[in-house]
Amino acid sequence: MEPPRPRQPRQPAQTLCASSAYKSCYNFLDILTIDNVGQGNLTREELYATAATEFGRALDRLAIGYEADVDKRHDLRQEIHFHLWKSLEAFDHRCSLKTWTFRVAHNAAVNYVTRERRKNSVFVSLEDLENAPPAPNQQPGLDHRRALERLSQLIQNLKPLDRQIMLLYLEEIDNQSIAEITGLSSANVGMKVHRIKNILARRMAKEAHHA
Repeated sequence: MEPPRPRQPRQPAQTLCASSAYKSCYNFLDILTIDNVGQGNLTREELYATAATEFGRALDRLAIGYEADVDKRHDLRQEIHFHLWKSLEAFDHRCSLKTWTFRVAHNAAVNYVTRERRKNSVFVSLEDLENAPPAPNQQPGLDHRRALERLSQLIQNLKPLDRQIMLLYLEEIDNQSIAEITGLSSANVGMKVHRIKNILARRMAKEAHHA
């Protein structure tokens, strides 16, 4: 059968933090909660339909977090949904459908973005992000909207694992679930989240000061 979810009309440009799910820059926003769903004895098509319904908006936000370009983001969304649909043939119920969905989606997104970045630019390490000078040409008074846009840009430029952890955190995924998705330990996830949050907050404060 053909892959699900045919191409949709392209959406207007938007940023990770400009979506309705993200409200606050320094508190890293109030996120829409996504409930776990029952798995039961469903077919692949039924599992995909459930995942797409329950987690579709989160997958759209994930695509925004990984790809800033509107056209490429549309392609990324299609790739995520194709890989999710294809993977569910092997879904073994040893983890929740939510964990499986995010694991497959992030792996697809990381592979896509890594492929694209080889052509165009490099990722930014946390050390480089923390030590880099403020971005040039900032308009005076870094207001809330522009702060959210800038936070989106900073997250999009992180290395894949750091970005993956931060995007999962923004979806209110707990540390243990993030660990299952990324392959890290729960303690390591907690330390990384704490460090990334602090670096991003300091970076935003520095840019606001120099605006």
